[in-house]
Amino acid sequence: MTDILDLRGQAAPQAGSDRAAQVLEAGGVITFPDRRFAMSSAETRMLDPSISDGRAKNISLDPATGRVSGTKLDDAGQVILAEMIGRFAQTADDLLAELTPRYASALQRRRTSFRPGAISDRALSRRKDDRRLHVDAFPANPVQGRRILRVFANVNPTGEARVWNVGDDTFAAVAERVRKRLTARGRGAGLKAAFGVTRGRQSPYDQLMLQLHDAAKLDDGYQADAPRRRLELPAGCMWVVYTDSVMHAALSGQYALEQTYLLPIEAMQDEAASPLRILERMTGRSLA
Repeated sequence: MTDILDLRGQAAPQAGSDRAAQVLEAGGVITFPDRRFAMSSAETRMLDPSISDGRAKNISLDPATGRVSGTKLDDAGQVILAEMIGRFAQTADDLLAELTPRYASALQRRRTSFRPGAISDRALSRRKDDRRLHVDAFPANPVQGRRILRVFANVNPTGEARVWNVGDDTFAAVAERVRKRLTARGRGAGLKAAFGVTRGRQSPYDQLMLQLHDAAKLDDGYQADAPRRRLELPAGCMWVVYTDSVMHAALSGQYALEQTYLLPIEAMQDEAASPLRILERMTGRSLA
């Protein structure tokens, strides 16, 4: 069963403890139900789905340029939005520094996103529908074996919870279920990178993870019968999870912030628990 570590009223586990890393690496979720991300009055005006440009699912902040994309706000509005999202990125950095100090020097911050739209408003194909249980994999941004660690915050102003399902099957069990549909031949990886389809070359690991993501979402039997837990994440809550190994589905909610990090598996407490090492044991080959 997925371990949910509730740190209500606490900043982090006891100093020097490896408890947080143990929970995360074993496929658990850590929640901070009362660690609210405070927003100014100007920032609360950003809690409006109409600021989206209607093309991108998320509004995101590029850590390299400091610019936001996915919004139709004017320059002044974009400054406020960039400052809010950037401040959340720093808040996430601070939280992980407290929670998992062993990761601190190795974490690689990627894009920070703001999700103003309601999950229930999205009309998507089964492959793109995040209300179906899945693990994360990035089609355009190969991770080449690194972990995907994410920090979320529910900033809903009306008190609406963000509701997830988290699967109780281990990553290894799900991978074994769809094993016959996984192939990592490396075809086209160089061309995709050369023509800018991907930002960097896809490793065999990236290809397998994309296939696993799709296979789980398209498996109607798995979606109907997989053991899962319903997780209600209240307004004002933050939570941390490895979304590349925890089967999860976002069922409902509106207004969330999210920070993505990549972590080399060598920085983990238990490298053998990484999806890369699990898939390598399963396939009998090096994947990254």
